[in-house]
Amino acid sequence: MSLPKGLAEDVSRNLVMVAQLIDEDPEAAYGYSRVALRLASRVAAVREAAGFAAYATQKYSEALAEFRAARRMSGGVELWPVMADCERGLGRPERALAMAGEPEVQKLDKAGQVEMRLVAAGARRDLGQLDAAIVTLQSPELASSAVHPWTARLRYAYADALLAAGREREAREWFAKALEADKDGATDASDRLAEMDGVEFVDAFDESEDESDDVVAVDDVDVEDDVLDIDDEGDELDEDDEDGDLDEDDSDDSVGDKS
Repeated sequence: MSLPKGLAEDVSRNLVMVAQLIDEDPEAAYGYSRVALRLASRVAAVREAAGFAAYATQKYSEALAEFRAARRMSGGVELWPVMADCERGLGRPERALAMAGEPEVQKLDKAGQVEMRLVAAGARRDLGQLDAAIVTLQSPELASSAVHPWTARLRYAYADALLAAGREREAREWFAKALEADKDGATDASDRLAEMDGVEFVDAFDESEDESDDVVAVDDVDVEDDVLDIDDEGDELDEDDEDGDLDEDDSDDSVGDKS
């Protein structure tokens, strides 16, 4: 709304492409975000989109700078968890944990608070504190039977932490709960369960394709050359024995060969 109409349309087109490509082709999304940023760097939504595109391509320092700029422009706290996760990506889990204890967390909505809990648990794991990570994820949201958009990811993170701590039976139970809540396929809980149960999936179509590669087509065989070779050998035999009779020694050798 703050941009001239023509410029606003150009920027919005690039932001739409960022949203469409960020999951399937993060590098392409990042390219579009840079165009939007060049056109309208003073718009908070553009800085936020640029931050997420950089985050998706693991450019954590750049993403953090864009998120900070967007936060200064908008004054909101919604980006606080992803900013903390950028600190993790930069190898600074201690800073992520410090951010988890800041007053901004209390201003987050429920989804944001759950996201902050996930980031804090990840930071604990980065530090090798598995038991602390498990405790961090234990919350009323985890214990609730209600399903929200973040429920599957929370249960999955808890199962993964349990498995890392060697608590396989509990981990399997929570992977199953994550799968039950994962209607959109946001996690690979089904694959993790299959792995724990020793189930291996085989693609039969790939095997049949491989076998077909070993079949030699008739067109690939030079039949004419083979026939000519046989004829040549026959001609040579006829030439050696024009009278059609075998020598006595040859006759003995042939009988010996047959026996």
